[in-house]
Amino acid sequence: MLSLEPRIKNCFAKHITDSRGMATIEVEVVAKIGLDEVSAKAAVPSGKSTGSEEAVALRDADGGILQAIDSVEKKIAPKIAGMALDSEDIDHAILSLDTTRNKEHIGANAMLGVSMAVMRLEAKVKNIPLWKLISQKSGYPAGRPILYMNTLNGGAHADFCLPFQEYILAVGGKTLTESNEKAIAIFEKVRQKLAEKKMDYFMGDEGGFALRTSDLEEPFRILTDCIEKDPNIFIAIDAAASEFYRKENQKYELNGNLISRGDLLMLYKGLSEKYDLKSIEDPFYEKDLTGFEEITKWIGDSVLIVGDDLTVTNSIMIRKYGDRGLVNGMIVKPNQIGTMVETFGAIHDARKYGWKIIVSHRSGETMDPFVADLAVGVGAYGIKAGAHTQPERRAKYDRLLEIEKELVADAEQEQTKKKDRALERKNQPYY
Repeated sequence: MLSLEPRIKNCFAKHITDSRGMATIEVEVVAKIGLDEVSAKAAVPSGKSTGSEEAVALRDADGGILQAIDSVEKKIAPKIAGMALDSEDIDHAILSLDTTRNKEHIGANAMLGVSMAVMRLEAKVKNIPLWKLISQKSGYPAGRPILYMNTLNGGAHADFCLPFQEYILAVGGKTLTESNEKAIAIFEKVRQKLAEKKMDYFMGDEGGFALRTSDLEEPFRILTDCIEKDPNIFIAIDAAASEFYRKENQKYELNGNLISRGDLLMLYKGLSEKYDLKSIEDPFYEKDLTGFEEITKWIGDSVLIVGDDLTVTNSIMIRKYGDRGLVNGMIVKPNQIGTMVETFGAIHDARKYGWKIIVSHRSGETMDPFVADLAVGVGAYGIKAGAHTQPERRAKYDRLLEIEKELVADAEQEQTKKKDRALERKNQPYY
């Protein structure tokens, strides 16, 4: 007798290129249901500015990903073949293959490709949107995140033309559609402002404008002028301070000047007061714990201090730093850790400390919009998806608009069910 329970048949991986032209993998997982087969795919992004504690993305000596493909097809595939289609169980099976601290044996990129594809396949078989399955698996209600739109690029993403890596306009609204429209409009305002100022720029890795200026405050003046005091838009930055920390001097280099931790803290404080800067990611070098502790103590009541290189979506790091109050927000990047079950665990641990969650893409992105479903599914405070100028970034915003419709339809369906249940109770006879 044929079993109609979906079971994994096989998984495959192939070479694709990301938005920076770097090699990465796309994974396809195939399940068998009776005589039928169903499959789903997932593509894995890669980072440029990475934390030292991130899980290893397995690469060949020449930068290729043949080792990662082998991990998927020769190590993971035999392990999960025949397993019931349950993403959590399959993630645990994958994790059992690699007991190293940083996934160096199997590779976080190989693990994540399978983990994402399995979750997408499970949602497909259950005939529900991916964000809804994520909500069920993570245990959090779905929500509409603020759009953290990378508008001006600097740091490692733009040849260090500006000291900080990302100058962000965080855009909110009553709906994701409203937020998206406002984000596109304000990005064009920035373009016009740069034209008025006759400022030269090129496009950074994440689709934002990369300016050449030695004036530290010029990017903030430009963004402030374009916001026009909209209460639903604020300025945020990803300082990525590990990139401009100089270990030999134990100081930070901004525009050619070496400054102390205390001076950098005062700079952030001044910018937050003058330009209403409300969110700062990685304000200090990832090992400068005193810096994180001091800035959160000083301005954490009014500014979101966000860990990325510090926390790397890793429950061990979160628990290590949570009790010290080093941050009050955290970036979530699944490829920093390797599987979705670990990603949910990291989110759970971060929320125990009251941290806000911001789901993020990577500098080397693909057309896979998985992070859009993730951000909505876990009810994240924000989502970082770059600028609309690149197709790999735009795919995330387009998916958010699709999800908006699914959220509305889901709410209407739930309302109809409630009415039907109420009517059923009303018509029940009393004995």
